Amino acid sequence: MSSWRSTILNEFVPNVAKLTLVSDPDSLLTEEKLSLELRERGFDLIEFQDPIEFRFVYESKYRSIWDEGKHTDLVVTLRLQDNELDSLPFDLLQAGRKLSFDLGKLFPNLSYPVIEKLDLSSLDALYGAQQISSPDRMGDNATKDFILRHVYGVAAELVSTEVDLLRSLLRLHYGKIVLPTLFAERLVDVLKQKSCFKDWPLEQIVLDAEEFFAFIQERWPIFISVLESKSQVKEASVQYGLRYAGPSHLPFDHQDIRVYIDNLFVEGKLLPTEAAELELDQKSWLLSGVTTPITDESDTRISRLFDLLKSESISSESGHAEWISYAMKWAELSALMHTAENEKNGLFKEIGAKVNKTFADWLKSHYASLINLPPSNPAMLHHVARRLVRDIEDHKNGRVALLVVDGLSLDQWVTVRGNLQKQNSDLVFRESATFAWIPTLTSVSRQAIFSGKPPIYFPSSIDNTNSELKLWRLFWQGYDLAKHEIVYKRGLGDGDAEDILDSLINPSQTRVVGLVIDKVDKIMHGMQLGSAGMHSQIDMWMNGRFLVNMIHCLQNHDYEVWLTSDHGNIECTGRGKPSEGAIAENRGERVRVYPTPELRAHIHNSLTFTREWEPVGLPETYYPLVTQGQEAFISEGSSIVGHGGVSIEEVIVPLVKIERRKR
Repeated sequence: MSSWRSTILNEFVPNVAKLTLVSDPDSLLTEEKLSLELRERGFDLIEFQDPIEFRFVYESKYRSIWDEGKHTDLVVTLRLQDNELDSLPFDLLQAGRKLSFDLGKLFPNLSYPVIEKLDLSSLDALYGAQQISSPDRMGDNATKDFILRHVYGVAAELVSTEVDLLRSLLRLHYGKIVLPTLFAERLVDVLKQKSCFKDWPLEQIVLDAEEFFAFIQERWPIFISVLESKSQVKEASVQYGLRYAGPSHLPFDHQDIRVYIDNLFVEGKLLPTEAAELELDQKSWLLSGVTTPITDESDTRISRLFDLLKSESISSESGHAEWISYAMKWAELSALMHTAENEKNGLFKEIGAKVNKTFADWLKSHYASLINLPPSNPAMLHHVARRLVRDIEDHKNGRVALLVVDGLSLDQWVTVRGNLQKQNSDLVFRESATFAWIPTLTSVSRQAIFSGKPPIYFPSSIDNTNSELKLWRLFWQGYDLAKHEIVYKRGLGDGDAEDILDSLINPSQTRVVGLVIDKVDKIMHGMQLGSAGMHSQIDMWMNGRFLVNMIHCLQNHDYEVWLTSDHGNIECTGRGKPSEGAIAENRGERVRVYPTPELRAHIHNSLTFTREWEPVGLPETYYPLVTQGQEAFISEGSSIVGHGGVSIEEVIVPLVKIERRKR
């Protein structure tokens, strides 16, 4: 069966034209697998956004090569309609051939205004369904129903019992399958027509995964109390003080439901409840969801997380979203391993070494395909600022605050999250993760956050962070914000958060706030007790309540609050320092940077534990030599917590939208 990508790839034959101009209003060429295939065929993709930035890359990287008589296959994409290609500079129009691709041509019988709301990852399922079903011309609602059934696996008309509904929502929300609002609202409309769901809070639990998890969380203790008392609960929800409408007793023990519930507790999506009177054997499916005097909650979760990760089919062929999903589960396990007594440390290190070897191989071939992905679900840190633009544009007088916790790894976010939940139960965390820039250095990755651009666009400051304020302002001024509406501050982490914010922002004027909290990074650079010491010190810092107070103050001033990190960190062991004199321009514990590939290759040949990282998205004369696994450029046998390499712990970092629970 052919794929939708084949239709596009047929137009790209190497060495036919040195320059191809593509009208791509739906960003089809940025799709991960298609982008990877184009790169493997030798095509470089550049998105035309800012004319000056484009001209810089075009002239320095391509035009100069063509003038020497050499050939490259360059593809310039525009998120514009075909008839708007003529807005490009004349010299490009003269030199390049023109192509056009859009969803309407791929799916001619489906409603274009509907299918354009889909994430590109959904197109495989939709294209396959179209080939099998050969649908006639459809209107909006028929297209929505077709997509709900064939892409998301929800036949709304067949959902007729509470088990049907719970099973469908668990499959979606646990699987992180995000229904675009258009399709979620259609599903709600169909379900509302059924009397059996008239009391359910459908708008909340269908459209919002966190609301759904909160809905089942408050009903779990009721289910456990029924098991303890051996009686059936029939009272109305209001008698239990439930915040969400709907039935108070849910069929958690149904075989189609309990398979999800167990994993939700293991992964920290749900919190267990006390069950002092419940007698359970060690194989009970309830074990992860309860605490009893004789059960060890952390030991149970560790064992189940190991099982869960073993069952994950992660490989060098996986997509970036699969790696993010795996990394978030790995982070839950890592946090437990570093904070609880256990006997599986050897197994943990063994699995970690294998995972990081596979991850490093995956990065080599897939990393470049992430750079131009749409920012709606940021795949890389330079996408984050453009994602925040949506919060500004979607709300009149919208305000947004970005907290960059320098050096915070994904597993350390688990510790931070646990503290925040205890300190303010009204906080809701919309958790995801994104890829840091490689090498995972503060000067590289953090500047990418605040500039909203790949590092190739800030070559003069790539070795320091002194230009972040300027880059942050330039980005937002490009979206018509005035200088007085933009705030940036670094070096935060201690003191009175409210006083700090009062001195920084004017709530009536300040619309964008960028804050660097460097406490974790400082803890890391002074750490001598490994990853366990990192978690312990972060826990102590969180007890000071700086972060929760900062979030509270920002939310009180109506800011949308986001939290991320520029890179993570990993506990590593020394393999020796290279004998290189002064030829390395950056000499970190996990990375060395050289001005030429020849100098880098000379050192790499003597250090087998290193990898030559291709300067993807990096300035010329910037050639990193990175470490993988848990090795470091320090004295043999010494131990540190460091960053700069290509481990899953350093590269995949938290990206969290923090909201206040609605009352």
